Amino acid sequence: MSFLKFPFWDVVKHAFSKEVWDVLLPAVWDTLYMVVLSAVITLVLGVLLGIALSVIAKDGVRPIPVLNETAGTIVNCLRSLPQMIMIIITLPLARILLGQSYGVNACIIALAASCIPMYARLVQGALVEIPKGKIEAAKAMGSSSATIVFKVMLPEAIPSIIRGFTVALIGIISMTALAGSFGAGGIGDIAVRFGFNRFYHDMLIASVLVLIVMVEIAQIFGDMISNLILKKRHLI
Repeated sequence: MSFLKFPFWDVVKHAFSKEVWDVLLPAVWDTLYMVVLSAVITLVLGVLLGIALSVIAKDGVRPIPVLNETAGTIVNCLRSLPQMIMIIITLPLARILLGQSYGVNACIIALAASCIPMYARLVQGALVEIPKGKIEAAKAMGSSSATIVFKVMLPEAIPSIIRGFTVALIGIISMTALAGSFGAGGIGDIAVRFGFNRFYHDMLIASVLVLIVMVEIAQIFGDMISNLILKKRHLI
């Protein structure tokens, strides 16, 4: 018997039907909304936190050992929490800030809170990898700490920071699917309510395909931007 005649392939074909996508498309837009806003918050706060951790590190531009140890411990504690636990913990915070602990906007807080510590460490790692000679040369020229950070360290680390952001973005996408089971909406909600609870396997397959496409697009664009910057740097 041909594999195309198995019931599974009928389900796969129905995953591309108009009936399925009429239900799924609104959820896709909700997921994109959550991902974009969460990514922007993660990018801004993650970069700032990563810079701060790098600057106050023991061998940083402005070392503050006590503050560095305290901040590092807090970041590590937040990173150690599973995504599901982070969502549960941030639900009360979402209720305080937004007046509700469910829905798309409430999920954004959980997504950002979960990914910012992880991305901050990636940014810190990218800044730490910068050759110390360049930083010492900037110090010898009398450059201020702000000048060293924003005109020496950040430009040098941008490709690695972008690659790290790609990792964080993919983490955000995967977390939106998990948040769907907590009333966040989006693709995860469709996968749980229809694909799991009601055994609509066509909905589940379509949801998985959308998530795969989103992750692939994020990875391709992240690699492309990082490689373009590296190529321009080599041409200069």
